[in-house]
Amino acid sequence: MKIDIYTHVFTPKYKKGIEKYSNILTTEVKHYEKYTTLADHDWRIRILEQYGDMGQVLSVTIPPVEEITGPDEAAELARISNDEMAELVVKYPRKYIAAIANLPLNNMDDSLKEIERTIKELGFKGIQIYTSVHGKPLSSEEFFPLYELMAGFDLPIWIHPLRRIMVPDYPTERASFNFINSIFGWPYETTAAMTRLVFAGVFEKFPKIKFITHHCGGMIPYFADRIIAHYHNALWGHKDTVFPGLTKPPIEYFKMFYNDTALNGNTSALMCGYNFFGEDHLLFGTDMPYDHENGALSIRQTIEAIEGMGISESSKKKIYEENARNLLHI
Repeated sequence: MKIDIYTHVFTPKYKKGIEKYSNILTTEVKHYEKYTTLADHDWRIRILEQYGDMGQVLSVTIPPVEEITGPDEAAELARISNDEMAELVVKYPRKYIAAIANLPLNNMDDSLKEIERTIKELGFKGIQIYTSVHGKPLSSEEFFPLYELMAGFDLPIWIHPLRRIMVPDYPTERASFNFINSIFGWPYETTAAMTRLVFAGVFEKFPKIKFITHHCGGMIPYFADRIIAHYHNALWGHKDTVFPGLTKPPIEYFKMFYNDTALNGNTSALMCGYNFFGEDHLLFGTDMPYDHENGALSIRQTIEAIEGMGISESSKKKIYEENARNLLHI
Protein backbone atom coordinates (compact mmCIF):
# COMPACT_ATOMS: atom_id res chain seq x y z
CA MET A 1 0.00 0.00 0.00
CA LYS A 2 1.03 3.61 -0.59
CA ILE A 3 -0.05 6.14 2.04
CA ASP A 4 0.07 9.72 0.77
CA ILE A 5 0.89 11.57 3.97
CA TYR A 6 0.26 15.14 2.77
CA THR A 7 -2.74 16.01 0.58
CA HIS A 8 -5.24 18.85 0.65
CA VAL A 9 -9.00 19.31 0.40
CA PHE A 10 -11.32 22.29 0.47
CA THR A 11 -14.65 21.56 2.09
CA PRO A 12 -17.82 23.44 1.04
CA LYS A 13 -19.12 24.82 4.37
CA TYR A 14 -15.61 25.93 5.29
CA LYS A 15 -15.26 27.68 1.94
CA LYS A 16 -18.50 29.56 2.53
CA GLY A 17 -17.26 30.58 5.95
CA ILE A 18 -14.09 32.06 4.49
CA GLU A 19 -16.10 33.99 1.93
CA LYS A 20 -18.37 35.27 4.69
CA TYR A 21 -15.63 36.52 6.99
CA SER A 22 -12.85 37.66 4.70
CA ASN A 23 -13.18 39.66 1.50
CA ILE A 24 -9.39 39.80 1.19
CA LEU A 25 -8.98 36.02 1.25
CA THR A 26 -11.91 35.38 -1.08
CA THR A 27 -9.59 36.11 -4.03
CA GLU A 28 -7.16 33.47 -2.78
CA VAL A 29 -10.03 31.02 -2.35
CA LYS A 30 -11.18 31.57 -5.93
CA HIS A 31 -7.65 30.72 -7.11
CA TYR A 32 -8.17 27.19 -5.84
CA GLU A 33 -11.30 26.59 -7.89
CA LYS A 34 -9.13 25.52 -10.82
CA TYR A 35 -7.90 22.57 -8.74
CA THR A 36 -11.12 20.65 -9.12
CA THR A 37 -10.14 17.65 -7.02
CA LEU A 38 -9.89 19.79 -3.90
CA ALA A 39 -13.66 19.35 -3.72
CA ASP A 40 -14.66 16.86 -6.45
CA HIS A 41 -14.06 13.59 -4.65
CA ASP A 42 -15.46 11.30 -7.34
CA TRP A 43 -12.80 12.63 -9.72
CA ARG A 44 -10.16 12.42 -7.02
CA ILE A 45 -11.01 8.81 -6.20
CA ARG A 46 -10.77 7.89 -9.90
CA ILE A 47 -7.22 9.26 -9.96
CA LEU A 48 -6.28 7.29 -6.85
CA GLU A 49 -7.75 4.09 -8.24
CA GLN A 50 -5.22 4.22 -11.09
CA TYR A 51 -2.53 3.50 -8.48
CA GLY A 52 -4.06 0.46 -6.86
CA ASP A 53 -4.04 0.32 -3.09
CA MET A 54 -3.30 4.00 -2.38
CA GLY A 55 -4.73 5.92 0.56
CA GLN A 56 -4.46 9.56 1.58
CA VAL A 57 -4.23 11.66 4.71
CA LEU A 58 -6.39 14.78 4.35
CA SER A 59 -5.67 18.33 5.47
CA VAL A 60 -7.43 21.60 4.73
CA THR A 61 -5.73 23.84 2.21
CA ILE A 62 -4.51 27.38 2.92
CA PRO A 63 -5.30 30.03 4.16
CA PRO A 64 -4.60 29.37 7.84
CA VAL A 65 -7.86 29.68 9.71
CA GLU A 66 -6.34 32.17 12.16
CA GLU A 67 -5.83 34.60 9.26
CA ILE A 68 -9.47 34.52 8.26
CA THR A 69 -11.25 36.08 11.21
CA GLY A 70 -11.23 36.67 14.96
CA PRO A 71 -10.65 34.02 17.64
CA ASP A 72 -14.25 32.92 18.25
CA GLU A 73 -15.26 32.77 14.60
CA ALA A 74 -11.98 31.06 13.66
CA ALA A 75 -12.66 28.36 16.23
CA GLU A 76 -16.09 27.75 14.72
CA LEU A 77 -14.65 27.59 11.19
CA ALA A 78 -12.03 25.09 12.32
CA ARG A 79 -14.73 22.86 13.80
CA ILE A 80 -16.74 23.06 10.59
CA SER A 81 -13.79 22.06 8.40
CA ASN A 82 -12.77 19.23 10.71
CA ASP A 83 -16.29 17.82 10.84
CA GLU A 84 -16.43 17.91 7.04
CA MET A 85 -13.11 16.08 6.74
CA ALA A 86 -14.34 13.47 9.21
CA GLU A 87 -17.36 12.92 6.97
CA LEU A 88 -15.09 12.36 3.98
CA VAL A 89 -13.07 9.74 5.86
CA VAL A 90 -16.29 7.92 6.75
CA LYS A 91 -17.62 8.15 3.19
CA TYR A 92 -14.40 7.02 1.47
CA PRO A 93 -12.65 4.81 4.04
CA ARG A 94 -10.58 2.86 1.49
CA LYS A 95 -9.00 5.97 0.01
CA TYR A 96 -9.13 8.54 2.81
CA ILE A 97 -7.53 6.69 5.66
CA ALA A 98 -7.10 9.63 8.05
CA ALA A 99 -7.39 13.39 8.51
CA ILE A 100 -5.43 15.97 10.47
CA ALA A 101 -6.98 18.84 12.37
CA ASN A 102 -7.33 22.42 11.19
CA LEU A 103 -6.70 24.71 14.19
CA PRO A 104 -7.54 28.33 15.08
CA LEU A 105 -4.15 29.30 16.44
CA ASN A 106 -5.33 32.81 17.32
CA ASN A 107 -7.34 31.00 20.00
CA MET A 108 -5.05 28.63 21.91
CA ASP A 109 -7.67 27.47 24.41
CA ASP A 110 -10.02 26.38 21.64
CA SER A 111 -7.11 24.92 19.64
CA LEU A 112 -6.29 22.60 22.53
CA LYS A 113 -9.97 21.67 22.90
CA GLU A 114 -10.21 21.01 19.17
CA ILE A 115 -7.16 18.75 19.28
CA GLU A 116 -8.79 16.73 22.05
CA ARG A 117 -12.10 16.56 20.18
CA THR A 118 -10.74 15.62 16.78
CA ILE A 119 -8.39 12.94 18.07
CA LYS A 120 -10.64 11.40 20.72
CA GLU A 121 -14.03 11.75 19.01
CA LEU A 122 -13.28 11.94 15.28
CA GLY A 123 -10.25 9.65 15.16
CA PHE A 124 -7.90 12.22 13.61
CA LYS A 125 -4.22 11.34 13.46
CA GLY A 126 -2.51 14.67 14.02
CA ILE A 127 -2.71 18.41 13.40
CA GLN A 128 -1.57 20.93 10.82
CA ILE A 129 0.12 24.21 11.71
CA TYR A 130 1.93 26.78 9.57
CA THR A 131 5.54 27.92 9.69
CA SER A 132 4.51 31.07 11.53
CA VAL A 133 1.34 32.23 13.25
CA HIS A 134 0.50 35.89 12.62
CA GLY A 135 4.22 36.52 12.23
CA LYS A 136 5.16 34.66 15.43
CA PRO A 137 7.76 31.88 15.23
CA LEU A 138 6.79 28.34 16.21
CA SER A 139 9.38 28.59 18.97
CA SER A 140 7.15 31.03 20.88
CA GLU A 141 6.34 29.64 24.30
CA GLU A 142 2.62 30.24 23.78
CA PHE A 143 2.64 27.21 21.48
CA PHE A 144 4.30 24.91 24.02
CA PRO A 145 0.99 23.67 25.49
CA LEU A 146 0.10 22.48 22.00
CA TYR A 147 3.42 20.62 21.71
CA GLU A 148 2.97 19.09 25.14
CA LEU A 149 -0.51 17.85 24.22
CA MET A 150 0.59 16.34 20.91
CA ALA A 151 3.60 14.67 22.53
CA GLY A 152 1.18 13.14 25.00
CA PHE A 153 -0.96 11.76 22.20
CA ASP A 154 2.20 10.56 20.41
CA LEU A 155 0.82 11.85 17.12
CA PRO A 156 2.60 14.12 14.63
CA ILE A 157 2.36 17.80 13.84
CA TRP A 158 2.39 18.60 10.12
CA ILE A 159 4.23 21.88 9.38
CA HIS A 160 2.96 23.63 6.27
CA PRO A 161 5.08 26.46 4.81
CA LEU A 162 3.61 29.83 3.92
CA ARG A 163 5.16 33.08 2.74
CA ARG A 164 2.82 35.69 1.30
CA ILE A 165 3.44 37.60 -1.91
CA MET A 166 3.41 40.86 0.07
CA VAL A 167 6.65 39.78 1.79
CA PRO A 168 9.24 41.46 -0.48
CA ASP A 169 12.36 39.82 -1.83
CA TYR A 170 14.34 43.00 -1.13
CA PRO A 171 13.87 45.73 1.52
CA THR A 172 13.43 48.43 -1.12
CA GLU A 173 10.37 46.70 -2.60
CA ARG A 174 6.84 46.11 -1.36
CA ALA A 175 6.09 42.65 -2.73
CA SER A 176 7.68 39.49 -4.03
CA PHE A 177 8.24 39.00 -7.75
CA ASN A 178 8.44 35.97 -10.05
CA PHE A 179 6.73 33.74 -7.42
CA ILE A 180 9.92 33.79 -5.36
CA ASN A 181 7.76 33.97 -2.23
CA SER A 182 6.31 30.48 -2.82
CA ILE A 183 8.76 28.58 -5.03
CA PHE A 184 11.81 29.44 -2.93
CA GLY A 185 10.31 31.26 0.06
CA TRP A 186 8.25 28.32 1.28
CA PRO A 187 11.24 25.95 1.66
CA TYR A 188 13.07 28.78 3.42
CA GLU A 189 10.15 29.28 5.82
CA THR A 190 10.22 25.56 6.60
CA THR A 191 13.95 25.75 7.27
CA ALA A 192 13.56 28.77 9.54
CA ALA A 193 10.74 27.11 11.50
CA MET A 194 12.77 23.91 11.96
CA THR A 195 15.78 25.89 13.14
CA ARG A 196 13.80 27.92 15.66
CA LEU A 197 12.21 24.75 17.05
CA VAL A 198 15.63 23.14 17.44
CA PHE A 199 17.22 26.08 19.26
CA ALA A 200 14.15 26.64 21.45
CA GLY A 201 14.84 23.19 22.86
CA VAL A 202 11.46 21.82 21.85
CA PHE A 203 12.90 18.34 21.29
CA GLU A 204 14.53 18.49 24.74
CA LYS A 205 11.38 19.69 26.48
CA PHE A 206 9.09 17.23 24.68
CA PRO A 207 11.13 14.11 23.82
CA LYS A 208 8.17 12.37 22.16
CA ILE A 209 7.32 15.31 19.87
CA LYS A 210 7.07 14.49 16.16
CA PHE A 211 6.99 17.02 13.33
CA ILE A 212 6.42 16.27 9.63
CA THR A 213 7.79 18.86 7.23
CA HIS A 214 6.60 19.57 3.72
CA HIS A 215 8.97 19.39 0.72
CA CYS A 216 11.52 17.05 2.29
CA GLY A 217 12.81 19.27 5.07
CA GLY A 218 13.20 22.51 3.15
CA MET A 219 16.86 23.46 2.82
CA ILE A 220 18.17 21.37 5.70
CA PRO A 221 19.44 18.20 3.95
CA TYR A 222 21.15 20.20 1.20
CA PHE A 223 23.07 22.38 3.65
CA ALA A 224 23.87 19.69 6.23
CA ASP A 225 27.65 20.19 6.04
CA ARG A 226 27.23 23.95 6.31
CA ILE A 227 25.12 23.43 9.43
CA ILE A 228 27.86 21.24 10.91
CA ALA A 229 30.62 23.66 9.92
CA HIS A 230 28.99 26.63 11.61
CA TYR A 231 26.90 25.30 14.48
CA HIS A 232 29.18 22.45 15.49
CA ASN A 233 32.74 23.02 14.37
CA ALA A 234 32.78 26.77 15.00
CA LEU A 235 30.37 27.22 17.90
CA TRP A 236 29.85 23.97 19.82
CA GLY A 237 32.79 24.75 22.08
CA HIS A 238 30.71 27.66 23.41
CA LYS A 239 27.50 25.64 23.60
CA ASP A 240 26.57 26.72 27.13
CA THR A 241 26.24 30.35 26.02
CA VAL A 242 25.35 29.90 22.33
CA PHE A 243 23.07 26.85 22.64
CA PRO A 244 21.70 26.89 26.19
CA GLY A 245 19.60 23.85 26.98
CA LEU A 246 20.80 21.67 24.10
CA THR A 247 22.52 18.44 25.07
CA LYS A 248 23.75 17.43 21.62
CA PRO A 249 24.90 19.18 18.46
CA PRO A 250 22.12 20.95 16.50
CA ILE A 251 22.53 18.67 13.48
CA GLU A 252 21.26 15.75 15.57
CA TYR A 253 18.00 17.56 16.33
CA PHE A 254 17.45 18.40 12.66
CA LYS A 255 17.59 14.66 11.94
CA MET A 256 14.67 14.13 14.31
CA PHE A 257 12.16 15.73 11.92
CA TYR A 258 10.01 13.55 9.67
CA ASN A 259 9.62 14.73 6.09
CA ASP A 260 7.47 14.12 3.04
CA THR A 261 8.58 13.49 -0.56
CA ALA A 262 6.59 16.35 -2.15
CA LEU A 263 9.27 17.65 -4.53
CA ASN A 264 7.41 17.17 -7.82
CA GLY A 265 9.65 14.22 -8.55
CA ASN A 266 13.41 14.91 -8.40
CA THR A 267 15.16 11.68 -7.50
CA SER A 268 18.48 13.34 -6.69
CA ALA A 269 16.84 15.69 -4.19
CA LEU A 270 15.01 12.78 -2.58
CA MET A 271 18.31 10.91 -2.28
CA CYS A 272 19.78 13.93 -0.52
CA GLY A 273 16.89 13.91 1.93
CA TYR A 274 17.12 10.14 2.33
CA ASN A 275 20.85 10.25 3.03
CA PHE A 276 20.40 12.95 5.67
CA PHE A 277 17.18 11.98 7.45
CA GLY A 278 17.36 8.21 6.89
CA GLU A 279 14.82 5.69 5.70
CA ASP A 280 12.74 5.92 8.89
CA HIS A 281 12.11 9.67 8.58
CA LEU A 282 10.98 9.96 4.97
CA LEU A 283 7.30 9.53 4.04
CA PHE A 284 5.48 9.36 0.73
CA GLY A 285 3.65 12.64 0.16
CA THR A 286 2.54 14.37 -3.04
CA ASP A 287 0.88 17.68 -2.09
CA MET A 288 -2.15 16.68 -4.21
CA PRO A 289 -3.83 18.36 -6.06
CA TYR A 290 -1.63 21.32 -7.07
CA ASP A 291 -0.66 20.56 -10.64
CA HIS A 292 -2.31 20.97 -14.03
CA GLU A 293 -3.59 17.38 -13.88
CA ASN A 294 -5.43 17.92 -10.58
CA GLY A 295 -2.93 15.88 -8.61
CA ALA A 296 -2.38 13.01 -11.03
CA LEU A 297 0.94 14.48 -12.22
CA SER A 298 2.30 14.96 -8.70
CA ILE A 299 1.46 11.38 -7.78
CA ARG A 300 3.07 10.01 -10.92
CA GLN A 301 6.21 12.13 -10.61
CA THR A 302 6.68 11.28 -6.95
CA ILE A 303 6.34 7.54 -7.49
CA GLU A 304 8.73 7.64 -10.45
CA ALA A 305 11.26 9.58 -8.37
CA ILE A 306 11.09 7.13 -5.46
CA GLU A 307 11.39 4.16 -7.82
CA GLY A 308 14.53 5.76 -9.27
CA MET A 309 16.27 6.19 -5.92
CA GLY A 310 18.31 2.99 -6.10
CA ILE A 311 17.42 1.93 -2.57
CA SER A 312 16.22 -1.44 -1.27
CA GLU A 313 12.63 -2.57 -1.59
CA SER A 314 12.39 -2.63 2.20
CA SER A 315 13.41 1.05 2.32
CA LYS A 316 10.82 1.91 -0.32
CA LYS A 317 8.16 0.09 1.69
CA LYS A 318 9.04 2.20 4.72
CA ILE A 319 8.71 5.39 2.68
CA TYR A 320 5.49 4.34 0.97
CA GLU A 321 3.69 2.85 3.93
CA GLU A 322 5.40 1.62 7.08
CA ASN A 323 6.67 4.95 8.41
CA ALA A 324 3.19 6.44 8.10
CA ARG A 325 1.61 3.45 9.84
CA ASN A 326 4.07 3.77 12.69
CA LEU A 327 3.63 7.52 13.12
CA LEU A 328 -0.15 7.46 12.84
CA HIS A 329 -0.67 4.16 14.70
CA ILE A 330 -2.73 2.60 11.93
